[in-house]
Amino acid sequence: MTQQFYVSPEQLMKDRADFARKGIARGRSVVVISCQDGIALVAENPSPSLHKIGEIYDKIAFAAVGKYNEFESLRQAGVRYADVRGYSYDREDVTARGLASVYAQSLGAVFTAEQKPFEVELAVAEVGASPEQDHLYRLTFDGSIADEHGFIVMGGQAERVSAVIADGWRSSLRFADAVRLAIGGLATGTEQGESGATLPAKAVEVAVLDRQSETARGFRRAFRRLNDADITALLAEEA
Repeated sequence: MTQQFYVSPEQLMKDRADFARKGIARGRSVVVISCQDGIALVAENPSPSLHKIGEIYDKIAFAAVGKYNEFESLRQAGVRYADVRGYSYDREDVTARGLASVYAQSLGAVFTAEQKPFEVELAVAEVGASPEQDHLYRLTFDGSIADEHGFIVMGGQAERVSAVIADGWRSSLRFADAVRLAIGGLATGTEQGESGATLPAKAVEVAVLDRQSETARGFRRAFRRLNDADITALLAEEA
């Protein structure tokens, strides 16, 4: 009978965490910023169809870094959860906090029970009536959840990008200014990036949770994705 190789639980968890961190760091960064007009979601992503940012429900959006197939399955599961809960109870019962809790449980279960952890990091954002009422949740590969204030930076050279965003962020930023700040931060996180650099519109993915969006039926569908022309026009606006 073959004797099974033993690894201590502490070493096993450390190895899994290191594996997931390395996978996430190899990807490109994503920035989520709360601003005066809503919540800006900006990702360095040259693909026109493989989105890192998506809509979950009326006022809730999702952003992710890491392996596409893994975070896309989580996004789809989040949409199903939101639809079922909104239909069974009320649309107002679908919240970013509830969704983040479900994601945390799923990520934690995979991290502890499965052979390979998910190589993903997630952000769940819900726009409120004012910047103070916005909700930003950050979830890591092991199911840890954090309630962030102001902005979230994930993946790639996150520390370098975060330093740029923290230096320029304020709650009174307009949407165009928030996008410019995010793209400037993402540019510094690239291999050739430096202060004052920027990225072309075709190299980024931009979406917004619009604070003023309202429908005639009494609820908001706040998510809107910008195309290359929209991003180019936005960046050309005067500060």
